[in-house]
Parts: sequence; structure tokens; C-alpha cells
Amino acid sequence: MKRIRSLALGLLAALSLHAFAQEAAIRKNLAERLPNFPPIEEVTKTPFPGLWEVRLSGNQLLYTDDAGTYVLGGPLIDTKNKVNLTEARTEKLNAIAFKDLPFKDSFKLVKGKGTRQVAVFEDPNCGYCKKLHQELTRIDDVTIHVFLIPVLGPDSVDKSHRIWCAKDRAKTYSDWMLNQNPPAEAKCDVAAIERNSQLAASRGINGTPTLIFVNDKRAPGYVPAERLEALLQDAKPR
Repeated sequence: MKRIRSLALGLLAALSLHAFAQEAAIRKNLAERLPNFPPIEEVTKTPFPGLWEVRLSGNQLLYTDDAGTYVLGGPLIDTKNKVNLTEARTEKLNAIAFKDLPFKDSFKLVKGKGTRQVAVFEDPNCGYCKKLHQELTRIDDVTIHVFLIPVLGPDSVDKSHRIWCAKDRAKTYSDWMLNQNPPAEAKCDVAAIERNSQLAASRGINGTPTLIFVNDKRAPGYVPAERLEALLQDAKPR
């Protein structure tokens, strides 16, 4: 039994060394052959024999052979199990733990009882964010945690600061997003806005709106009310 266990451990070690060597070869060959190739974050073997996943910054996925000779774009489809492996992997990479979000750096919009929850990263000047808030008027029983990330320039920074420093952030924000009533000038500690921007950058949130549900799933961009309702119903805390 000990001999079998030792052989098994030896085989696993050999396979690990082989995989490490192949990963190193892929990184080396891609860097040498494609000098302008983006930095590689991770190289991972896929279920498809001889095919490796190459993850770039921003969780962009490409695929290559054992030697890094050929590079392919996704999606990679598992036809037997009817699964889009690229989509599933991207969703896993982009997942953000809802429970770990720094809610102290957000404010709440509560509709009805507010028992369902969703977080949203938004710029107050984002047109699609305003469209989303129009859709949210059709949704009941939800608490929306708003994280302001001013990505559209100095005016967005100014409006974000005014909204964050308002006595009633929720009302001020809703008045602006739904009725175009500009937020009044106000000053306070706005470090939370910078922390939100840093968090978004670190998690690859580079567009607004971006919604995060309690099951850690992410929905980038504008979502119509019917789709939003379905996502809220499907979301169960992890």
C-alpha cells in the first residue's frame, strides 16, 4: 500500500512539474513571438486536450495550444454538457462577494419592504444609469445599495461629492436621476468616493451601471425591468 501511495504521489508531482513547464513555455513563447501581447495574468489547462486558457488583465480569456503557437478567441463550448465554458469561467472570475462589499461607502434606495437586495456601481452622469433608475420604478420590494464611481469626468466627480454630502442622499440622488434636479452644493468627507473607485478598478468594474446580486453574480450595463425582476428572483445569498 505504501508503495502504491508513493507511486501515486510521484506521478502527481511529475504531472505538476510537466504542467508548470508547459505553462512557462506558453508564457515565454507568447512574449517572444508577440512583443505587444498584453500581460498574462494566468495560464490554466482546459478540459479540452492540448488547449490552455490564457487570462489577460480585465479577465479577458484567450486560448492557446501546448506550445503557445496558436491563439484563439472564445467562446469555448462543451457540446456534450451544453455549457459555454468561457462564459462560465468569466462569470466565476468576475464574481464579487456581495456580503463583503463595503456598504458603509454606499447609500440605500428602499422600495417597498426592501427585503431583496442588489448593489449597483454608478456614475451620476451615466445615461444608462438613469435609464436603469426609470426601470427600477417598476420594481417593488428591493433595497438598492448605490456605490458612486465618477468615471465620466470632473462634473461627475462634483455631482458625486454633492450627492454623498447631501443630508438625504437617497432623495437627492433620485431627484437627479429621475427628475434632473441638480444636487445642491455640499461639502463633507468624500474619501468613500475614492475608495469606491479603487474597489471598482481592482475588481474590473470599468463601466456603469454594474449590478451585483446577493448570489455574487454581476450584471454589467443597463438591465430592463423584466430581466432585473428575474435576476432578483433567482438570486439567493451564498
